Amino acid sequence: MTIKVALAGAGAFGIKHLDGIKNIPDVEVVSLISRDLAKTQEVADKYGIKHVTTDLADSLAIKEVDAVILCTPTQMHAAQSKACLEAGKHVQVEIPLCDILAEGEEVVALQKQTGLVAMCGHTRRFNPSHQFVNKKIKAGEFNIQQMDVQTYFFRRTNMNALGQPRSWTDHLLWHHAAHTVDLFAYQAGSPIVKANAIQGPIHPTLGIAMDMSIQLKAANGAICTLSLSFNNDGPLGTFFRYIGDTATYIARYDDLFNGKDEKIDVSQVDVSMNGIELQDREFFAAIREGREPNASVAQVLPCYQVLHQLEQQLNAG
Repeated sequence: MTIKVALAGAGAFGIKHLDGIKNIPDVEVVSLISRDLAKTQEVADKYGIKHVTTDLADSLAIKEVDAVILCTPTQMHAAQSKACLEAGKHVQVEIPLCDILAEGEEVVALQKQTGLVAMCGHTRRFNPSHQFVNKKIKAGEFNIQQMDVQTYFFRRTNMNALGQPRSWTDHLLWHHAAHTVDLFAYQAGSPIVKANAIQGPIHPTLGIAMDMSIQLKAANGAICTLSLSFNNDGPLGTFFRYIGDTATYIARYDDLFNGKDEKIDVSQVDVSMNGIELQDREFFAAIREGREPNASVAQVLPCYQVLHQLEQQLNAG
């Protein structure tokens, strides 16, 4: 059977999903939702999507829609995820699941009630680079002593990855730190038991901290040091250094290097070198097989519990 999909959010990340889905057999995007109808129509025409709307409810009312992928502003994620589940649709929501913990907990409770597939876009679990390290850990060939992570952007105005103005404000803690907090616990195979954060000055117009530092410790003793900045005028993105008992690995998106910066071939790790495509493949496979996906909302909830704790710490500080 062909899985019929509605995709909400035709911005930079929504397009990455559309490009990934093109490579996945028996999946068809039948509806595209975004706030600017003319721009949405333009994207729909390019990808051959027949239905466009500015209202998610219109797409949820389409009987043939089996599943929804949400690439919408952070503040809408939890409410829209619940709307999809209530409409009987499987849902994959881009990171973060929520920016208020209680709302994320509601999504997890509703998923359990409905039994539908609900997954969060924690792409780092799927990048071939991180999968390679994960396989080494599971084989008992590598154990993490420390993860040293840098998440760096140059974003002093409210623009997206395509250089277009955003309708919402991005967040270092709830969005960007979520990738690393989840990945650290996932790769360590051990829950986070200690977390600490400090932040730099609040931006006068954006109202967010532009710099942040986070320390984490897992129950098994592994530690993680995470530096985040919107002020970095240099290489952009997130760079992960895994310092272990038998090796050092540096992951840059889907690519992997050893501690001497020599490239490691990860082309055979999975069926694609595109982390977003692999994430989408897992979502559709879980729907077909009637199982819990990797990065289900239940699996990633502990990450948001840590972020909530860090937010309380920052607010108190």
